[in-house]
Amino acid sequence: MDTLTLVIGNKNYSSWSLRPWLALRMAGLAFEEIRIPLYTPTSRAEILRHSSAGKVPILKHGALTVWDSLAICEYVAEIAPAARLWPEDRAGRAHARSVSAEMHAGFAALRHALPMNVRVRGARIPLTPEVQVDLARIAAIWETCRSRYGAGGNMLYGHFTIADAMFAPVVTRFLTYGVTLEGRANDYLNAVWALPALQEWVKAGSKELERMPETDAIAESAGAGEGTR
Repeated sequence: MDTLTLVIGNKNYSSWSLRPWLALRMAGLAFEEIRIPLYTPTSRAEILRHSSAGKVPILKHGALTVWDSLAICEYVAEIAPAARLWPEDRAGRAHARSVSAEMHAGFAALRHALPMNVRVRGARIPLTPEVQVDLARIAAIWETCRSRYGAGGNMLYGHFTIADAMFAPVVTRFLTYGVTLEGRANDYLNAVWALPALQEWVKAGSKELERMPETDAIAESAGAGEGTR
């Protein structure tokens, strides 16, 4: 079998990179990792060596290149069917694909106001009404998935699926910015955070030396500290 190679950005900041990386880890697939620090003078040129789209993540598998986070996760599900990265039943799959696509395309206010920064915990920043709408919608999705499809495990659809990979960066954001949840949504957040694969990513990201001033300034303005939960 050809070697799988995943091209990613900074683990501290790149939410898009985390998603397929986590899917690959949870599927038990061996892969090589190429990390390209983002927003440096050479970043774009280095990324363009792997994909003309000019963005990470990128999966390379033999002659094939896949350059979108959700498309990569779908490809991983196809080459590792035993990992069950989608729910087995048709209704569950349709629901999981819907919430994954919603995460992939939406929540712009949250993305802008609460950028991913895994080395920070508990930053308290003012939340605009637009961000609060996004937070409420995400909590509602988690609650619905857990109550309707979550029997048999502690992930959204019981066992780990692509939907969990899509929402994993949100879990890190909620912890970074001290977002509080209740009930099943909070239990789900804790379950995702406890995944050894996610902790592996967070540990590596926390040790990175690169700094993105605009992103770090958001947490630093709130007097946040570094550390792990």
